[in-house]
Amino acid sequence: MILNRRAFISKTALTAGTLAFGSSAFGQKASEDAFQLPDLPYAPDALAPHIDAQTMRIHHGKHHAGYTAKLNKALASLPKMKGASIEEILKSLPKVLDPTVRTSLRNNGGGYFNHKLFWEIMAPAGQTGQPSSALSRAIDQSFGSLEKLQEAVTRAALTQFGSGWAWLIVQDGKLMVTSTANQDNPLMQGLIPNRALGTPILGVDVWEHAYYLKYQNQRGAYLSAWWEVVNWDRVSQNFDQA
Repeated sequence: MILNRRAFISKTALTAGTLAFGSSAFGQKASEDAFQLPDLPYAPDALAPHIDAQTMRIHHGKHHAGYTAKLNKALASLPKMKGASIEEILKSLPKVLDPTVRTSLRNNGGGYFNHKLFWEIMAPAGQTGQPSSALSRAIDQSFGSLEKLQEAVTRAALTQFGSGWAWLIVQDGKLMVTSTANQDNPLMQGLIPNRALGTPILGVDVWEHAYYLKYQNQRGAYLSAWWEVVNWDRVSQNFDQA
């Protein structure tokens, strides 16, 4: 599961009766099993020269840390969500009654999940592996080749207006490419178009903070370099789980 949580005693399944969340004491201290900023699975300079160390430190230590803290702040007003996974939270957003809390969870819960996936599906050049046989067959069936898949993801990332993400998802057992604005992602049922819904197995961040220090406004150059550090072993694991 694409998830980082402090160990807790039990994980309570969300039911229909616990999903109609109101709000109370917004901003109170988060519970003891709050979400934690995950460590990078490599050193900040390990993806260089494709992604520079300064960008990684700011992106992870400032942006992702900020999303994590604000996610916990929003969840402090929803005690019935204690023990829920980030995936469960994102899928249940339309049932959060307070619009301010819902928006915060959408932005910061999305930012938490999206970045955690992003770090995990990258690796230093030379350690990225290859798509598994199962993933390769699915890629060939949906796109014709790995190169065609890369073209489709790159096109989605380049044409995403403003800040957002491009995704490779599993929808109804098939691979699809889509994109979302801001920190939205394909888990957000009821908030994004059905055609974009699915289980994300790869995502690329096209917010300017992901590339501007090194590539300035050259999003295409960033995307071309980014493919050099995609961790296909991890993407293959995500595909198997999806």
